[in-house]
Amino acid sequence: MATTFKRILVGVDDSEDALLAFDYAIHQAKRDQAELVIVSVLENDEMNIYQALDSDYVHGERDALKAHIKTYQKQAEDAGLTAVKVVIAEGEPGETIVKNVIPHVEPDLLVIGSIAKKGVSRHFGSQAAYMAKYAKISVMVVR
Repeated sequence: MATTFKRILVGVDDSEDALLAFDYAIHQAKRDQAELVIVSVLENDEMNIYQALDSDYVHGERDALKAHIKTYQKQAEDAGLTAVKVVIAEGEPGETIVKNVIPHVEPDLLVIGSIAKKGVSRHFGSQAAYMAKYAKISVMVVR
């Protein structure tokens, strides 16, 4: 008997692998008639100290991310999903998703791409490996 999921969390960052993960999550959510929650993390380490201290800059970045993640929501809804939510978090992606987003959202499955598009983590470690190791739920790493 195949496992079915009720709530699927998918991380997006516009990388090629994240886009594949997003497509996989849509397919899985349709198959299981599950809720899809799309998360994107505003990475503070990409801002210089002046930008981080400027609340207008941070709010602008957050607003831009919010508008962008809505395009993912529309794409999921256009694919036939009816229960789609979006979440924006701030911090280091792997740790933020594992320690903050997953406990808040309570998904059955986390779907992520294997390689991030940007940030220090792309070159110095794998956010996907961190999430697969420390998440207390099933994790699907897509490449």
